[in-house]
Amino acid sequence: MKMLMRAFSIVHGCMAALFACAALMLIAIATKEAWVAFFGGLNRAAAQQIIEAIGLLAAAVVALQISQTIAEEEVMRDAHISGPTRVRRFLSRFMVVIVVAIAIEGLVATFRAAHENSTQLVYAASILIAAGVLLAAWGVFIRLNRYAEELEPEAMAQAKSEDRKLE
Repeated sequence: MKMLMRAFSIVHGCMAALFACAALMLIAIATKEAWVAFFGGLNRAAAQQIIEAIGLLAAAVVALQISQTIAEEEVMRDAHISGPTRVRRFLSRFMVVIVVAIAIEGLVATFRAAHENSTQLVYAASILIAAGVLLAAWGVFIRLNRYAEELEPEAMAQAKSEDRKLE
């Protein structure tokens, strides 16, 4: 069983590395887009390219944060997500990145629609509404999870002891 768990850690490590590589590629593409926009002239098309670069950077942040979360939770800590404290911490790290990325993508879509095709504003608004719903649902989850944590104080102590592995 130990060999199987070690294999899972190796696979998780590979996945984290692939997410990090994807983030670096997105950063490179966003840098190229911004560079072309900067030297192509300061006009509306350049502004659109900069907005696209921001969207790419938001996706890169998501990929890099997922990489870090996988590496810390599954490889370095070798934590198994079973207790309410661990679930809350893992999902919170993931959700903050997702909500921010969706909100940025919604803003990018809004700018794009406002300048190119105003009929697309409905879709941009739906993205922003989805980000708001996710944020509200996440808040409810954290609130309800807090009550579960109070029932299992040993899970909080165990999660804190696992954090020492990162120091």
